Amino acid sequence: MTVNRWVRVFAGLFVLVSLVLGVEGSPLFVSKNWLWFTGFVGLNLFQSGFTKFCPLEIILKRFGAKAG
Repeated sequence: MTVNRWVRVFAGLFVLVSLVLGVEGSPLFVSKNWLWFTGFVGLNLFQSGFTKFCPLEIILKRFGAKAG
């Protein structure tokens, strides 16, 4: 898989996990503060769309993921 696809996979996973941990109706609820992490992921995706800077992309390239 390419870096772009990995970024999407990780972003989706992080959002789902933070929602499961942050929404009171969830059986795995921990704290509402996990919703801040959801916001952080969304904000990072938003800024990377304009600046083309994504820390996860740098990390994935160091681990050998294909550019693209």
